[in-house]
Amino acid sequence: MLDFFISPAHAQEAAGGGGIAQIVMLVGFVLIFYFLLWRPQAKRAKQHKQLVTNLDKGDEIVIGGGLVGRISKVSDEFLTIEISEGTEVNVQKNAVAAVLPKGTIKSI
Repeated sequence: MLDFFISPAHAQEAAGGGGIAQIVMLVGFVLIFYFLLWRPQAKRAKQHKQLVTNLDKGDEIVIGGGLVGRISKVSDEFLTIEISEGTEVNVQKNAVAAVLPKGTIKSI
């Protein structure tokens, strides 16, 4: 019968410990979210921005859709890429997925 009785002092002690545990759990979730999601995404975005700003005429690139070509003209927002002899396409700079090593197009 005494097992079901909780003294008021014991009840306050248990409630205080639960609040701290919730705060610790919340901080833990925020840290996990930061290190697993936000930080890697920010790092990839920074690398892509650097890749886009370093594009120059003559670079061989792959755009998001898988199209491969050589840059023939660079402007502020757009690139003109030559995908075959005499065929040029305008694309946004942000569409560039990767810069290929020189001579890659000839080897394809």
